[in-house]
Amino acid sequence: MPWFSSQTKGAFLTKMGDEDPWLAPDKLYHVLFCFSLNLLFSTVAALTPHPFLRRHYIVVGSIASLLAGAAKEIADELGYFRSAGASAKDAVADLLGVVLASYALSLVKLSPRQRDHDADQPRGLSMV
Repeated sequence: MPWFSSQTKGAFLTKMGDEDPWLAPDKLYHVLFCFSLNLLFSTVAALTPHPFLRRHYIVVGSIASLLAGAAKEIADELGYFRSAGASAKDAVADLLGVVLASYALSLVKLSPRQRDHDADQPRGLSMV
C-alpha cells in the first residue's frame, strides 16, 4: 500500500494533528461563549411578556446560542476573523457549551427552592 507508508502516515498525523487539537484554548472559549450566551438568551426569554417564550425559555436560549456559534463559524470561514477557518471541533465545543448550560438551567428550574417559591405565590383567578 504505497499511499499508507509510514512516512506518509507520520506527515499526515503531524500536519492534521497540530492544526486543530481538541484541548486547545480555542475550544474552551467556544464552550464558555455558548454557555454564557445560552444563559443570557434563556434569561431574556424567561423575562419576556410572551407566554410561549417564557414556557420554552431553555429551548429558545439554546437555539439562539447555537445560531450565534454557527454565525461565528461562518464568519471564520469567510475570513472575518483571524483563524484557520470553520472547524467541526469548534461546532462540537459550541454544542457542548449549549448542552451544559441547558442542563444547568433545567436543574435550577427544578430546584426545590424554586418550586417552594412558586407554591407560595397565589394563583390568579379570572372572573368571566
